[in-house]
Amino acid sequence: MLRAITLAFALSVFPATAFANSCPSIMAAIDAALPASTLAEADMTKVKELRAKGEQLHASGDHAGSEAALNEAKTLLGI
Repeated sequence: MLRAITLAFALSVFPATAFANSCPSIMAAIDAALPASTLAEADMTKVKELRAKGEQLHASGDHAGSEAALNEAKTLLGI
């Protein structure tokens, strides 16, 4: 019984850590798309602000908030 509980707990924790590590890959995708972007200056500023906010939230441990900000930046970039 204890083995089953331990296994269930481990399987529920590992996917959470995998999602937490997706923030850096989203930031890298944004960074790669920025130089080739043809966005208006206001939109580019918004993307950079969202990118910075996402990095800050990631560093503070708020991965859901980080991914939300970063995905909004990706949407503006069209990626």
